[in-house]
Amino acid sequence: MNRSGWQHWMMAAALLLGVGFAPRAHGQAPAADPQKDPTPTVNKGDAPEERPDPLKRRLSDRERIQQNKYLKQELKPDGTFKKWLEQDVVWIITDQELQAFKQLKNDEERENFIENFWLRRNPNPDSPDNEYREQHYARIAYANEHFAAGKPGWRTDRGHIYIAYGKPDSTDSRPSGGSYDRPIEEGGGQTSTCPFETWHYRYIEGIGDNIDLEFVDTCQCNDYHLTIDRSEKDALKYVSGAGATLYEQMGMANRQDRMSGGLEQLGKGPMSSSQQSKQFDRIALFAKVLAAPPIKFKDMEQYITSAQILKGPPFLFDVRTDYVKVTNDTVLVPVTLQIRNQDMTFQTKDGVSTATVNILGQVSNINHRIVQTFEDTVNVQEPSEFLAKTQQERKLYWKALPLRPGLYKVDIVIKDVNNPDHIGTWRRSLNVPKYDDDRLSASSLILASQMSRVPSKEIGAGSFVIGNTKVMPSVSPGPQTPVAFKKGNNLNFWMQVYNLGIDDKSKQNNAEIEYQVTDLTTNKQVLNTSESTAKMNPNADQVTLEKSLPLTSLTPGKYQLAIKVNDGVSKQQISQVAPFTVE
Repeated sequence: MNRSGWQHWMMAAALLLGVGFAPRAHGQAPAADPQKDPTPTVNKGDAPEERPDPLKRRLSDRERIQQNKYLKQELKPDGTFKKWLEQDVVWIITDQELQAFKQLKNDEERENFIENFWLRRNPNPDSPDNEYREQHYARIAYANEHFAAGKPGWRTDRGHIYIAYGKPDSTDSRPSGGSYDRPIEEGGGQTSTCPFETWHYRYIEGIGDNIDLEFVDTCQCNDYHLTIDRSEKDALKYVSGAGATLYEQMGMANRQDRMSGGLEQLGKGPMSSSQQSKQFDRIALFAKVLAAPPIKFKDMEQYITSAQILKGPPFLFDVRTDYVKVTNDTVLVPVTLQIRNQDMTFQTKDGVSTATVNILGQVSNINHRIVQTFEDTVNVQEPSEFLAKTQQERKLYWKALPLRPGLYKVDIVIKDVNNPDHIGTWRRSLNVPKYDDDRLSASSLILASQMSRVPSKEIGAGSFVIGNTKVMPSVSPGPQTPVAFKKGNNLNFWMQVYNLGIDDKSKQNNAEIEYQVTDLTTNKQVLNTSESTAKMNPNADQVTLEKSLPLTSLTPGKYQLAIKVNDGVSKQQISQVAPFTVE
């Protein structure tokens, strides 16, 4: 339910209760007092007239129309800033911020606004990283993967609440509906329900304690909408002679009493009067929940992002970059660093050998403006008696960067703390792809050394975590060198497919995913299998492919994994390939 729809619903609900409710339009300022003249008068002969600030004067109707015309040109449907407003931050931007953004006159002002928008929400202003922004885009990615319903997950009510407030502390999920025992305060008795979920939050800052939010799938199409009426899930509410409450069966209540007014059409029970009195509290609660979350941190005057980059003898390391769609205008770019033990300097104390590496990364756009900075310290510990045997082992470091589509430059510097003159640098251009709504597309095809599901508390956050899966990419030692897997291990791979066609009648996708492994020495296929998206996630416009293939049957050599997607609805095809070797 979007904000405008919610306002109309709230106004209708308030009228039903007999109260006045006049919601303020999105970003609308309070009405001016017509009896107050904002223009002071100065008599001739007095002190020289102070000229008003032209930037603060009231605009004429003609000027306001012209300003809106310019705004529409700047925020055209395919414009970057329009997508940022209507997709990326639609559930977290405040009315005041939205109004301020619409007053900006050029792209430079809008870029500065967006930078300050995230800075105001940074939980650690002294850090170049912004955990809030990274967590926000991780939530969008999770919502798209789990709450899609013939439309992207971020647009659904469950996606809205998840993006704004995160994972609930507990969930009562009944995806099949079915038999349901009413609470006695709702009249008791048994009925049948539509699919529904109740999300419980122990605490939401600015809203309160023990918040229960109910989502109902009345269309049974996986589109759960947030409801203020707890009786909406009752599938027998309008079926005569069925689903009567216990009080109605005992003659202590009349079925028509449920429809006698109020926001909720609940049955009469021993505490019905208290339920009615709480309806205003429910209106206030839902108004707060659907509003943008409050900003916790004050604005900052400047953002310190970089440290001096040192030079020295080369410290060798490998880097891999991948691309995962979050929204049409934001792409998650996981950057994976691989460092060999033999290239680090270890110091031994009390039988433990420790190496410490400082990592500094910086991303800048084509205008040389820094848009992302990350800085971390990685510690590697090995028992001193096994240090010689672990020299060929590799350690991975992972950082996920939310970036807009476009061309960037990435600079990474690493420093061996135990050998301060040991410095390594890496610099590459980065072309972040744009994922269009009407084009079948896919994320990077990631071959992983390890892949596993994460605990519920780690979903959408943490190193190497994409959605609800921990994916540790295999990093090749060079751009022309394929990644290597041991013969006794599994070939793990991960990929997402975006913008699957949804059939207008069935509201389901229909694409065929084909997996092929080819021996590059003989050019023969050693594996060819397929599956249908209709059996994976039928109502979603995107699917996640997570597979592990045993390599025991493959002889050592060079191979290639190919994934082909044939969309039966949109009639589009795509493919991704990744070479690898078996040792």
